[in-house]
Amino acid sequence: MRRLLGRIVHNWPLKLAAVGLASLMYGGLALSQNTQTYVGVVQVRVVNQPPDTVLLANPAPVTSIRYFAPSGVPVAASSFVATVDLTGVVPEDGLATAPIRVDAIDGRIRVLGYDPAFASIPLEPLKEKEVPVKVEYGVVPDGLTLGEISVVPKSVIVSGPESIILRVESARADVLIQTTGIDVDEDVPLIPVDKLGNALSPADVAPPTARVTIPVFSDQKSRTLPVNPIITGTPAAGFEIESVTVEPQVALVAGDADQLAELTRVDTEPIPMTGVSADETVEVGLALPTGVVAVGDQTIKVTITIRPVTETRTYSAGLRLLGAGGGLRYTLSVDRVLVTIGGSTAELDRLSAATLVVDLDVTGLQAGVHEVPVIANLPAGTTLVAASPASVTVTITAAAVPSSAPPASGAPSPSPSGG
Repeated sequence: MRRLLGRIVHNWPLKLAAVGLASLMYGGLALSQNTQTYVGVVQVRVVNQPPDTVLLANPAPVTSIRYFAPSGVPVAASSFVATVDLTGVVPEDGLATAPIRVDAIDGRIRVLGYDPAFASIPLEPLKEKEVPVKVEYGVVPDGLTLGEISVVPKSVIVSGPESIILRVESARADVLIQTTGIDVDEDVPLIPVDKLGNALSPADVAPPTARVTIPVFSDQKSRTLPVNPIITGTPAAGFEIESVTVEPQVALVAGDADQLAELTRVDTEPIPMTGVSADETVEVGLALPTGVVAVGDQTIKVTITIRPVTETRTYSAGLRLLGAGGGLRYTLSVDRVLVTIGGSTAELDRLSAATLVVDLDVTGLQAGVHEVPVIANLPAGTTLVAASPASVTVTITAAAVPSSAPPASGAPSPSPSGG
């Protein structure tokens, strides 16, 4: 027994290594029999793209995947998910390089390797800038003439990859002039273009369209018409519009003969005056009907003069003598008069009828009967419009002097009572 055990343990490390090698070779043989390669297209999805960057193209797909799976497990492109994580990746020369990761959706499938293992992704900083809108209308049909072109907005914001946006010079609006002579009045898509007029992409435009208006004339005439200022709103409380002046008073406009024949005047753009309390001078354009345009660059200057709202109110006022002399007695025909006072609403609101008095100037008048006009010393901003009566009769008499002299000589003395 001891001899048999000795033979078993003799050179036991070598024997153990041989057993392990045999097991490994068997496992490798079994694995190699179940290792397969999927050849197809698995799209790579970008995750965690850095902010303020633009992806110019999707990364190249994974086309070969080595995997291990038990017999009978079906494998297709949908069995795998390929991603490339751009967290912390800094693009260099417009390219971002990062490893690809492929995972199997079915837990029985183990991914062993794939090709390609890395992705090079065109990635650029996001840039934006403001560019003008330009209208292109091509060849004008014979017999037609165009009026002034209007486009709203006049400029837009373009955004996209830096290399593209740096080349954008304008946003082009393409319109077609119909041979029928119909006016252009439509929302037109905008196309970012370079200095040669070549369209650039990818690039976003905000807003994506512009309103283009082009009057088209088949029988163009011109006519001089008076300018009518359009005032909207009302001035601040207590104020009103005193006058409106326009310079120039007439404007030269052009359009089809039948359209001009219907016009008797041309309006300005609305001028808001809501809450205004001071004079204003503004420059405005003309609000012309469709198909009618101004000839030349005409700016209309409108001056609006503002004044306080004035009114009159009637009060009952007391009378006060000015310049009364000593030793004289003054008797008035009335003790109060009705006065009509004019002024702004705000000034009249500050007057108090309870304390309102007017004056009668009797300076230098002697005894007798006099007609003295009513005068009023009123606050600034108010005036005396009328008084009723306009004058007051003032009777002036000498004041009686009490006598204290003794009786004259020889006059009888009063008798005592009961004498």
